[in-house]
Amino acid sequence: MTITTPIRPLPATPPVAPPPRRRRAATGSGATRTLFSEVEISRGKGRVLYWVALTLVFLLFLAIFIFPLYWMFSSAVKTPEEYAQPNPTLIPHSFVPETYQLAWDRMRIAKFFANTAFYALGGWLIQLVFQVAVAYALSKLRPIFGKVVLGAMLASLMLPATALLIPAYLTVTDVPIFGWNLLNTPWALWLPAVANAFNIYVLKRFFDQIPNDLLDSAALDGAGRFRVLWSIVLPLSRPVLGVVSIFSIVAIWKDFIWPLLVLQDPETQTLSVALSRLASTSQVPPTQLMAGLAIASVPMIVVFLIFQRSIIGGLAAGSMKG
Repeated sequence: MTITTPIRPLPATPPVAPPPRRRRAATGSGATRTLFSEVEISRGKGRVLYWVALTLVFLLFLAIFIFPLYWMFSSAVKTPEEYAQPNPTLIPHSFVPETYQLAWDRMRIAKFFANTAFYALGGWLIQLVFQVAVAYALSKLRPIFGKVVLGAMLASLMLPATALLIPAYLTVTDVPIFGWNLLNTPWALWLPAVANAFNIYVLKRFFDQIPNDLLDSAALDGAGRFRVLWSIVLPLSRPVLGVVSIFSIVAIWKDFIWPLLVLQDPETQTLSVALSRLASTSQVPPTQLMAGLAIASVPMIVVFLIFQRSIIGGLAAGSMKG
């Protein structure tokens, strides 16, 4: 006869609560590192040092960036006699705002302003088309010698811009294979501007962050390479396209040396080149010249003030994955 002993169930053990998470210290890896920590700023001495450092940086910024603009705009409203004084006046004693109107009419700023705007907009469109195509090919199409081409473009960034002036000028005066002379034409500004390795690299880095699975799924649905670029890549790349667009327009607008070399006809010159030529060849008062320079700088200042967040956000978007 076999006697079976009933098996008693083991008593249930109470659930063990997870250990409480420790709060990260202010100086831990998750905290933002700054010149002054929050603990130092909260103290009396640290707070004083913080505001002293902030004030010094702010004044240095004003001296380097803001003061030249103030000097240019304020000098334009002075009289020529006050402008020529050996001891310059920081605050104008005279106020002649008509100088801007005289500079606009006498120096034909409207004509050269339109030339510069035409060059900037045309160069922006051509750069955007070719640079997007090159960056897309290097990022997603992966040609055989793609890394070699990318390395050669990045190596060109190590060269000073003045070292490329003579080869670029010889190329523009006699285009290889075709033998065209592009002097005094917009193409003398547009074609060299396309070969901007920095813009191509920024676009490529952003295109690298776009998942290939998204492009492969579009290809399975029958989308070709161009359709994938137009319908998927470009809509996702609006932030970086805005940054490259601003860089392209500003670069053409503010350039001086290259337009001075390739635009020798006075009727085709940009605003910066025309102002320099008029200041050296005609009896233009220095106050009117300062007024012309101030007018030429207004569009780029407005562009920066409007799109400064887009510039920072677009550059940061290309450096983050996702």
